[in-house]
This record gives sequence, structure tokens and C-alpha cells, in this order.
Amino acid sequence: MSITTEGKRMHAPVHPGLLLRDLYMEPMNVTITGAAEALNVSRKHLSAIVNGHASITADMAWRLAKGFGNDPEFWMNLQAQYDVWEAAKADRSKVRKVAAA
Repeated sequence: MSITTEGKRMHAPVHPGLLLRDLYMEPMNVTITGAAEALNVSRKHLSAIVNGHASITADMAWRLAKGFGNDPEFWMNLQAQYDVWEAAKADRSKVRKVAAA
């Protein structure tokens, strides 16, 4: 499914938790329990992110950046792309352009 936004074609982004699992945790042979302990978060919360059931917050982005050696903006941008994609599927038929008074 592709959605057109201002003439640009978008492709469905994967949930950032899946990228966390596939590009970081699995290659490093790190379990959810091990990563949760290192990030000082609950296993349940990290599992929800990795399984695509919870979003990456700014706090979690900082933890992931410190834990995996990248930038919090990387994680926030992944989450924002995913959120915009999901929001684009909502019904906006009653939304109209704001007109000056």
C-alpha cells in the first residue's frame, strides 16, 4: 500500500521495534531480558516495543541511543515515520482547510 502525501509516494515503514530486533538485538545475540536490564526498563515494556505493540518515546530513544551507540533522533525519526504512515490511513473526510476570517 502506498499513500501519496504532497505528491510524494510513501512505502509502509516497519515498526521501529522490529528494526531494533532485526538490526541490533539479533546480530548482537542480545535477548529482550538482557537488553531490558542494560537499558534499565522492564522486560514487558521492551517486549511490547520489539513486538510492535508500543511506541518508542523520547525517553526510550535516549536509552536506545546510549545502549546501542547511535542517536536518539534516529529512533524518534523511525517512530515518527511509522506514526505518520498509520495516521494517513485514518478518515479525514470531515477535515477542511482553515480559512482566514
